[in-house]
Amino acid sequence: MANGVAHRATVVRCLLHCHVHTVTRHPFFPSSMSAEANIRRDCQPDSTVNVPQGPLDSEKDAAFTGLSQELENLIVDWEGPDDPLNPRNWSRRKKWAATITASAFTFISPVSSSMIAPASDQVAHDFGVTNEVVVALFTSIFILSYAIGPLFLGPLSEIFGRNRIIQGANLWYLVWNLACGFAQNPGELLVFRFLAGIGGSAPLATGGGVLGDIWSAEERGQAVAIYTLAPLLGPVVGPICGAYIAQKSNWRWVFWSTTIVTVAVQILGVLYLRESYAPFLLEQKAKRIRKSIDSEKGPVRIVKSKLATDDRTWKNVIKIALTRPFVLFYYEPIVQLLAIYMSYLYGLFYLFLTSMPLMFQGTYSEGVGVSGLHYLAFGVGFCGASQIGARLMDYIYRVLKQRYGGVGQPEFRLPSMVPGSIFLPIGFLITGWAVQAKVHWIVADIGIVLVGAGIILSFQAIQMQFELLSRYIIDAFTISAASALAAAYCLRALCGFGFPLFAESMYKKLGYGKGDTVLAVIAIAIGCPA
Repeated sequence: MANGVAHRATVVRCLLHCHVHTVTRHPFFPSSMSAEANIRRDCQPDSTVNVPQGPLDSEKDAAFTGLSQELENLIVDWEGPDDPLNPRNWSRRKKWAATITASAFTFISPVSSSMIAPASDQVAHDFGVTNEVVVALFTSIFILSYAIGPLFLGPLSEIFGRNRIIQGANLWYLVWNLACGFAQNPGELLVFRFLAGIGGSAPLATGGGVLGDIWSAEERGQAVAIYTLAPLLGPVVGPICGAYIAQKSNWRWVFWSTTIVTVAVQILGVLYLRESYAPFLLEQKAKRIRKSIDSEKGPVRIVKSKLATDDRTWKNVIKIALTRPFVLFYYEPIVQLLAIYMSYLYGLFYLFLTSMPLMFQGTYSEGVGVSGLHYLAFGVGFCGASQIGARLMDYIYRVLKQRYGGVGQPEFRLPSMVPGSIFLPIGFLITGWAVQAKVHWIVADIGIVLVGAGIILSFQAIQMQFELLSRYIIDAFTISAASALAAAYCLRALCGFGFPLFAESMYKKLGYGKGDTVLAVIAIAIGCPA
């Protein structure tokens, strides 16, 4: 498969005029390479400075460590393979601090996405809303913004750095999430929710890039397990807390309480999250060198980062944001198939989240607070399968890499999808028919555990598959990982937004047994080819 992907990547490169070692570039695909590749290329200069042609002054020598001459230019690189400024050389403690902090940002936003679900009836009552689609929108409108935010925030992180975008967008989310608690009508609440979701989508767009910046492929499994768990566990924790907050107070405190937690996460980010994006760090180093150069000692030379590109303008950022992800999606069938499966899983996840109050409050006559406890079944499935799957994924990757000549391939991550694609439909069938027959609620919860396990196992494998496939498709996408796969995440968010809107109507017409059977059959039909 890897050879086929590499061949298609070459065709795409030729079609788009993205030839390595040339100055001409397609406007949508700058020829930026991974820091791991360690390939030097002649790039268009970012700026021009006066640099002496002769030997450097002794007091300036230290400033030029990590430079090489290429076509009369000075190329800024890391100071050898052990450069402590290279995020790949951070201590494990610092790497895990960054991983956990990025995961915390990725956790808090999805908490808000679903926390209002158990209290949506309260909101509808206060605002006099009777349309069931509008009631579902109170929850799912937040997910719609996930389809839009990453298209812009991903590329912006490649200009301004991941850290600034994550923390700046989190502040934006904090303000509008706070405003949701003061909404006076349904329109205000929907607009505030959408704007909050734009900021909340930043960690989802860039957090995975942080992990790729600091961890090698062999070490990344456990970190990815935590990171992929956060956006799935967040929507599970949210309704549990939201149900009791709404029951003991009112729905407005659902938003205000998440704002308080967001402030704590923001403080954590200020303390422990550091910039990890290699091109941005090298560009900052190049700027420092430019400032240190004595402009009176020689003719003009160019000082630039090894990974510098000539597309870092607002016009090109917008062009890249709206085109590059979809070009990748169009040319690579593997990405198409995995993206469709991931999107379907994400849609099912939010369909389940918004339907569970209806299931347990309606069928089992449980209160708002008690019915919210059933979300714990999702958490059990997520946490258990996540930790087992991460270790299994790393082990399989190492074994297969050693077996096939020491070269890692994207498909080495796929075996963990097999149990996931089995657990998911079985879980749907158990849950749907258990609720339909009104058997004990523990049977339905067992099905929910299997659904959660199936989703997280598949998500982990797909996340790693995307990250590794990007290296085969086109070299530019390794550095631009935050935006290259935004089309897949856009489709995923659209499914997360749309599925809850038809959930109640589907279950009323088909019942829980038949409805979940239909969903299980579709999951099998998509999951087997994937």
